[in-house]
Amino acid sequence: MSTVRVQLESSVPRSPAELWDWSTSVEGVVTEMGPVLKLDFPEGMTHIPRDGSDLGRPLGDYRFLLFGVVPVDLSRLTFTEMEPGRRFVEQSPLLSMKSWRHERIITPSRDGSKVVDRLEFTPRFAGPVVGWIIERFFRHRHAVLRKHYRERRSVARGEQGAQRIHA
Repeated sequence: MSTVRVQLESSVPRSPAELWDWSTSVEGVVTEMGPVLKLDFPEGMTHIPRDGSDLGRPLGDYRFLLFGVVPVDLSRLTFTEMEPGRRFVEQSPLLSMKSWRHERIITPSRDGSKVVDRLEFTPRFAGPVVGWIIERFFRHRHAVLRKHYRERRSVARGEQGAQRIHA
């Protein structure tokens, strides 16, 4: 199986602090992923640890539910790097992947912030198909992110770029 690398970028008319709060909140993750997938967070959890505590240790086992109902994968959600307010790296063992790494970087831009998701993963099976699905899913996440902030405060839509590389 080959490793798939995908990078997506969006300009969002919000401050890095607001987008950091969104990106590390259960509400933000659930909203970006829905309605396609739901990550089964523990009841009462509002944010992932944003201060860098628990780095390298799984937060627990989290199920991915297709359309919020059908279990399709299991993650031992693990954050390995954290720059509070700017960047995190989630590098979690998944049943469907030999390796998985998701980095989100939020930086100031002229019109708000730039949000970059960098993914590097090696599927256990059907590499090209899984790679295509993951890329489309993260395009969906970025579209939801941009739409959420555009519609809430009537701000012009940001830009999106995607790049996919097979190694």
